[in-house]
Amino acid sequence: MAFQPIVDIQTGRPFAFEALVRGVNGEGAGEVLGRVTPENRYAFDQQCRVAAIEGAVAAGILDTDARLSINFLPNAVYSPVACIQLTLKTAQKTGFPTDRLIFEFTENEEMVDSDHVGTIIESYRKMGFGTAIDDFGAGHAGLGLLAKFQTDYIKLDMDLIRGLDTSLPRRMIVE
Repeated sequence: MAFQPIVDIQTGRPFAFEALVRGVNGEGAGEVLGRVTPENRYAFDQQCRVAAIEGAVAAGILDTDARLSINFLPNAVYSPVACIQLTLKTAQKTGFPTDRLIFEFTENEEMVDSDHVGTIIESYRKMGFGTAIDDFGAGHAGLGLLAKFQTDYIKLDMDLIRGLDTSLPRRMIVE
């Protein structure tokens, strides 16, 4: 895992750290995710959650007030309550406060059942977790996704904000 700061532009301090999956030899997320199959998706998602929490604690996140943002694969979550159990046990074992967890999903993963994704988001919010749409503007659903899911945070795709200072159309979209 690598940890990328999500900086609060008003304070200049990290608000959260996003856990980014990396391969054993440093391969990027695209290469690692390319090896995920329907057969290993659930196990991969669970392993990533554990590695994110344990890695963040080892890196000293508990010495800050920053949150930990973990990407999850909606198609790997067959039951929000059942699939969160290992995450809760890992947080308890490491002393990581669960109210500092944010679960984010990317619109780049095509959703088999969007109603189920809505159930996951609502369940996670009721459990006290933050929720986020990652890479908004880059994937399958666009504004329809935003209208369907009410998350706590929306993370805009890098291609959408790159050149924001010199592009009126990009500024208009973001504003």
